[in-house]
Amino acid sequence: MSDAERYEQAEPAEGDSAGAFGAEAPNAEVLSAGLLLTPARPANAFEETVQRLLQSIRLGLIGPGERLPAERELATMLEVSRDTLREAIASLAEAGWVVARRGRYGGTFVSDELPVALPASRGTADDPFVTSGQLEDTLALRSVIEVGAARRAAESELSGNDRERLWQAYEECSASTGDQYRMADSRLHLLIAEVLGAPSVIPLVADVRMRVNELLDGIPLLAPNIAHSNEQHRAIVGAILRGSPDEAASAMAEHLEGTEALLRGFYA
Repeated sequence: MSDAERYEQAEPAEGDSAGAFGAEAPNAEVLSAGLLLTPARPANAFEETVQRLLQSIRLGLIGPGERLPAERELATMLEVSRDTLREAIASLAEAGWVVARRGRYGGTFVSDELPVALPASRGTADDPFVTSGQLEDTLALRSVIEVGAARRAAESELSGNDRERLWQAYEECSASTGDQYRMADSRLHLLIAEVLGAPSVIPLVADVRMRVNELLDGIPLLAPNIAHSNEQHRAIVGAILRGSPDEAASAMAEHLEGTEALLRGFYA
């Protein structure tokens, strides 16, 4: 039985008197729990769904042992498909944030014991965890550098060899799994910086990729996110090869926003 099927079976029946957040949850808690369960943007629906659920849990709006809203209600709140929601919940279950329980009063519940805080990226002995400032600095730097790199690469006169290398890097990334994926992902992004013909940009991209990878190493690899990233990689590379700067920049920005949503969910 798949994760999605287990969560479907665990969903409380229509009209269940326990309600979306459990029988004992007062109205005030219902209102507060929904504060962050706002619609996800379609471009990165999976990543933003994970982010919103994680933030609601980590900020205590849905506390340990409390039940998430029923699947249909939660999908409506987030304005995502039930398939996307199931993928997000299954990913959080795999990471230890939620559990499924069966029966009339079953559903998806926040774990009684939440995963420990994530390891630091560029932290110190006195401050071992990622700060909001560190996270936002890294994400802002990445956006400035990599969106610009994609635009300039699309504006560049690429040689036949460079065009072939870009497409090959995309295909290798798309075919990679597990521990190999992040390396292939990094190679593709570095190659985009290389083919634009400005050597000074390459170390900047390499540095920001190191910082981002340190953050990504602290969160689980989520299969739906990987599949989505590969679709976005294809859009980025395709726009560069067609010589469409605006399209390349837009595709890269959308791609980075998906990663940002996940990192803010796990760290912010």
